[in-house]
Amino acid sequence: MRILVTGCNGMLGQKLQTTFSESRFDLFGMDLAANSLGGGPIENYFSQDLTIQKSTTDTIREINPDIIIHTAAMTGVDDCEIEKEKCWKTNVTATEHIVKAAKRTDSMVIYISSDYVFNGKDGPYSEDDLVDPISYYGKSKLAAENVVQGGLIDYTIVRSLVLYGHANRTKASFLTWLLGTLRAGKEVQIVNDQWGNTTLAEDLTSGILRIIELKKTGIYNIAGRDFLNRYEFACRAADYFGLDLDLIHPIATAELNQPAPRPLKSGLIIDKAERDLGLSFRNLEDSFELYKSQEEAVS
Repeated sequence: MRILVTGCNGMLGQKLQTTFSESRFDLFGMDLAANSLGGGPIENYFSQDLTIQKSTTDTIREINPDIIIHTAAMTGVDDCEIEKEKCWKTNVTATEHIVKAAKRTDSMVIYISSDYVFNGKDGPYSEDDLVDPISYYGKSKLAAENVVQGGLIDYTIVRSLVLYGHANRTKASFLTWLLGTLRAGKEVQIVNDQWGNTTLAEDLTSGILRIIELKKTGIYNIAGRDFLNRYEFACRAADYFGLDLDLIHPIATAELNQPAPRPLKSGLIIDKAERDLGLSFRNLEDSFELYKSQEEAVS
């Protein structure tokens, strides 16, 4: 089976390579950089701007994948609110190009979406709950979901949130940033009114692998088991890694005056994914244990 991973240099893209390393797949990667950052078994790498339709289509037709895992996206929520045109091109127009090419090659698309498609008033949310994004990032992710659903192709939409993991040469995840800041003895302000799950990258990649193995389609929520606010997450992380909890100070989201609104009571219900995929996603302590072992392995 031939699998193409867009955004393969990002944390999720690298984790997918690691997760798939023991599977019998021919992996292909796409990203903007001139070269692959490695981290896994991708030997066939293509530098590609997905917002350019012809070259994207030509490259995908050359690869002729059975499945396209579309992870590439502009994920900075405030950046998306400020640079709306760039956000739309990266998150929606690029997805349109992926879907059109997939239709030509008869490829299935696994699209990685977000809990930001919900308004965050009464989460956690199931796959069937009404979508109502409040930020431009959320609107772009919902628009891309609609492109995938209306593309006359086989597809799976995977929604996740607050993704973290240990990876090299990528933008720091929330946990990586938090631990680095606390280890430097610096104080941090963490919001205490944003609720939801957090997601270890390995849980997300394991879920994607099972979707492929079981040929599941539709929409799936994949996230960690614990439902908590960001401040509580930070305190539990600091406690597990033996760091100073007094450096962590709670703050309300409104005090930050961020450009993009945040869904406050969000989160995803993962019952469907655990039932259909035969997986049990990790709680926080188990997630921290794996993260710590990966840190120690490269130290």
